[in-house]
Amino acid sequence: MEYLSAHVLTCLIPAFFIAGAIAALLQREAVLKYFGRDAPKWLCYSVASTSGTILAVCSCTILPMFAGIHRRGAGIGPATAFLFAGPAINLLAVVLTARVLGLELGAARIAAAVSMAVIIGLVMAAVFERGERVAERAAAQACAIPESEGVDERPGYIPPLFVGVLVAVLLAATSGLAILPKAVIVGILVLASAWLLMRYFTDGEKASFFGETWWLTKRIFPLLLVGTFVAGIIGYYLPVELIRMVFGESDFAACFVASMIGALLYMPTLLEVPIVGTMFGYSTGAMAPGPALALLLAGPSMSLPNMIVIWRIIGSKRAAVYITLVVLLSTLMGMIYGMVAS
Repeated sequence: MEYLSAHVLTCLIPAFFIAGAIAALLQREAVLKYFGRDAPKWLCYSVASTSGTILAVCSCTILPMFAGIHRRGAGIGPATAFLFAGPAINLLAVVLTARVLGLELGAARIAAAVSMAVIIGLVMAAVFERGERVAERAAAQACAIPESEGVDERPGYIPPLFVGVLVAVLLAATSGLAILPKAVIVGILVLASAWLLMRYFTDGEKASFFGETWWLTKRIFPLLLVGTFVAGIIGYYLPVELIRMVFGESDFAACFVASMIGALLYMPTLLEVPIVGTMFGYSTGAMAPGPALALLLAGPSMSLPNMIVIWRIIGSKRAAVYITLVVLLSTLMGMIYGMVAS
């Protein structure tokens, strides 16, 4: 309940509004330019794999934005690269990792997260994009919709100031400020975003914006509630002392267990650092470098609530491949770093 009362109001609500703006107000071509299947790979994967540096998001907060770009036609490759990278390379978390757990681990986290985002996106695209193209062509031929009827009449862009204010709300809400100044800043930014919405958008666009925001909220939020509750139970009964015994080496078993724990538990932004450093004993030498990195990669980017929602958004096959890639690549990166660091 503490998580829901604090995190939902300060993080998820701004994320749902950003996702609603993407889904309702952004023209399809604008999304396809950076995240489409036909966009230059160097461009779309560069943007997707580094997106987390400006978004202070966790595995749950990234979901509405992922759903928004997926709904506007982003390719499965760039979209899943964005889904992983968003929380994986949060700039604040990376800096905290370097300061608390060591510069080497912080640098390894950045390099591994960016590399994983690109690899995940490329594999997802290679496995699923051809099938998507065939399905789209078949649907277009079956519907036989005239080209003039398929024109997207939404605005060509969202006013940058409006997007900037929405992102500022998210960043302020996830900051480490005390509750009173945080509430004041967030309140001012919310009022500013409301004024911009009234000023720059028509009644139809506003109705579409709120409609998409509500559609995403009712589709995602109930699943997050269930997943968070189950993840909380798992975390409460997790035998930490027993698991610590496994983390003494950077072998496959230790890194795989760390990846699985990270994939299941919910870790709010920045909390993964004390979890690795204190709970699992990296700071005292009880945890080897390999499983530490594996947990830092899988933990922030995935959680049980995150898995449940992804399953709903992109389907069971795509979700299964994505989840498997995150766990196995986190394991592999941990093993490689363990060999280098030892």
